[in-house]
Amino acid sequence: MNKTKGTEIAALGEFGLINRLTKPLSKRNNSTLMAAGDDAAVIDLGDEVLLLSSDMLTEGVDFDLSYFPLKHLGYKVVVRGVNDILAMNGRPEQIVISLGVSAKISVEALDELYEGMEAACAELGVDIVGGDTTASMNGLIINISVVGRAKKESVVYRSGAKEHDLICITSNLGAAYMGLHLLEREKRVLKDIANPEPKFAGHEYLLERYLKPRARQNVLKALEEQGIRPTSMIDLSDGLASDLRQICLASQCGARIYLERIPIARQTTELAEEMHIDPVIAALNGGEDHELMFTVPIDMQEKIMALGLVDVIGHITREEAGVVLVTPDGEGIALKAQAFDR
Repeated sequence: MNKTKGTEIAALGEFGLINRLTKPLSKRNNSTLMAAGDDAAVIDLGDEVLLLSSDMLTEGVDFDLSYFPLKHLGYKVVVRGVNDILAMNGRPEQIVISLGVSAKISVEALDELYEGMEAACAELGVDIVGGDTTASMNGLIINISVVGRAKKESVVYRSGAKEHDLICITSNLGAAYMGLHLLEREKRVLKDIANPEPKFAGHEYLLERYLKPRARQNVLKALEEQGIRPTSMIDLSDGLASDLRQICLASQCGARIYLERIPIARQTTELAEEMHIDPVIAALNGGEDHELMFTVPIDMQEKIMALGLVDVIGHITREEAGVVLVTPDGEGIALKAQAFDR
């Protein structure tokens, strides 16, 4: 490897690095409808398309086994992968799991991991069809690849948002971020205590949102039943601010979202205030919510509101207007991406 000091990855950020690596790549097959740049790749199968996504999680970066039960981790891994297919308005069907396993991981621990994966697959109608294992020198590494399908005319890309479209999200934000902060706090406080008793009472909802997020297939089913096809969609995994900017970048548009319309759960607000964290920052930049954010034409407003399953938090604007958060007093604040790094 060249020892000359080059550009640090931190200087580009996650999305900048992905863009740099994938932008020069050529497309050699007409069947490749979408490669990098969305939640999943899209492969032409005629009347249908194949959807393909991959996600990697590394111990110490994406999860901490000192407080993350392996059964919950297995469940969450599947939900994370499946959500990429749902964000394309597709139906997930198969997954492949590959593991890097260190010597500290027992066979029984892997049994628990797979028990959680199978529980999620049973709920979501997905099959585990294979994978690979290898040795790891640095803890547990999990890679999940998900295959799904959709009718060609039903696929939803990040690039379809239009001016005046409504911006919708499927549930409250920031809870997973605060659940993680609670776990980290108790780990730190109880580090040298022989029989630790973490203080989780009253915060169970936050822990569940981080440890066991839920896929929102029910929302997509309700949209289909009402004849509502989103114009764009994305999995909210990196934070509202970051993921909204991804839609705007792909769709060449701007956006205005309204602070008082962003749903934040009471437990999120209470713990954030206790820990001297702004709950709005948790909602905007926390990440790991694994909800869906999508846009719909404004003439669908009545139908969307009647569903009772989503919150409308703003609308799409012209690109030159930028991505703006509007406060209750009417002040506009430019949103910057600050993705969750866990």
